[in-house]
Amino acid sequence: MFLSVFEMFKVGIGPSSSHTMGPMVAAARFLDAMRAAPFRFAGLKGSLHGSLAFTGVGHATDRATILGLAGFVPETYDREKADLALDRIRETGTVTPEGLPELRFDPASDLVFDYDRKLPGHANGMILMATDAQGDVVLQETYYSVGGGFVLTEDELAAGKDTDDGAPVPFPFKSAAEMLAMAEESGLSIAQMKRANEVSRGGADKLDRGLARLWEVMNDCIDRGLASDGVLPGGLKVRRRARAIHDALQAERGLNQSAPHTINDWMSTYAMAVNEENAAGGQVVTAPTNGAAGVVPATIRYYLDHVPGASRRMVPDFLLTAAAIGGLVKYNASISGAEAGCQAEVGSAAAMAAAGLCAAIGGTPAQIENAAEIALEHHLGMTCDPVKGLVQVPCIERNGLGAIKAVSAASLALRGDGVHLVPLDSCIETMRQTGADMSEKYKETSLGGLAVNIPNC
Repeated sequence: MFLSVFEMFKVGIGPSSSHTMGPMVAAARFLDAMRAAPFRFAGLKGSLHGSLAFTGVGHATDRATILGLAGFVPETYDREKADLALDRIRETGTVTPEGLPELRFDPASDLVFDYDRKLPGHANGMILMATDAQGDVVLQETYYSVGGGFVLTEDELAAGKDTDDGAPVPFPFKSAAEMLAMAEESGLSIAQMKRANEVSRGGADKLDRGLARLWEVMNDCIDRGLASDGVLPGGLKVRRRARAIHDALQAERGLNQSAPHTINDWMSTYAMAVNEENAAGGQVVTAPTNGAAGVVPATIRYYLDHVPGASRRMVPDFLLTAAAIGGLVKYNASISGAEAGCQAEVGSAAAMAAAGLCAAIGGTPAQIENAAEIALEHHLGMTCDPVKGLVQVPCIERNGLGAIKAVSAASLALRGDGVHLVPLDSCIETMRQTGADMSEKYKETSLGGLAVNIPNC
């Protein structure tokens, strides 16, 4: 089992990795399939199912799919160009992706929100179709957006979770128990083992440049969020708060009026800044998803700005350790809110952040595993019930609390010797089972919880 750090952390766009990035990626893959096919195409159609239908408008799933079929991809997304392209598509009823002829595609009639039919593979399903001049479907593919921007075709999903067919890596751990055993045998840290795996696939230079880029985008996202105010789009009229809180915290510095617990406010405002940017459709890094994108960068920023002796040199180890833990969660359970609720998103992010912080401060592999377990355990059962299908309430504040839990979990683990009752593997399996038992109402459909108990119009 190998999941790269660049699969767990992806540069993309808000507001959702599964509902925005995933459909855009799926559309790009479908265009590639069309380019490789021997048919002559004249039009496109699509349908959104399950959670992609129920919360698709709030998550901009329709926008992402339309733009994906026009040739846009998350990595190079330009909001201004996208807005112009959308206007042209709606006016002309056509798209002109590179390498293909002009194709009929009227978003109002050719992209259907199918609320009645959930596809069997995953809660986030979509079908894309290409038609000929007579309107007959000549190419069709079913895609599943399985969380964190990961996309699988129907056949890929049926083939199983472990689809990595690359060269063997030096430390192929697929459980926390295996990870700890390999660390003890090798004498290496979790970050060192993860680095060895990454270097074996892509080389050291690519890894170092990529890690630096990830933190640059994360940190820039925090800074943009801290400098922005106004009302978030979507109709809930949620006001950005990160800037005002940050300004107040800065004003209090040096006045001896700050209570010790205001450190929690610093962590929260860093996380909220990211998720306000995400809600506004800005550039973020999935960590491991967009809905949970604030926890890891907020914890890194807390470490750099507030922990004595902190060093930027430890950020790569933080990210590598976090990615190792995130890979275990994704492989053995889920990072998708539509599949397992918010325990799979903010819970996973908190486990990753706790492990990364513990590593950066000098924790042992056993302490790091303990930190991840503590953070995940205390998110078990958390539902995903976004009001009006928007990644705003309760998502923005929830990231702040996730960062606080991550720091507390790392601190508790560092106070111990790594010996603890509940193994991380057991906690991950419990999360998987809890997600399987959870009602669909609480898995990113906005059909239960806060989503139906808060007036949203």
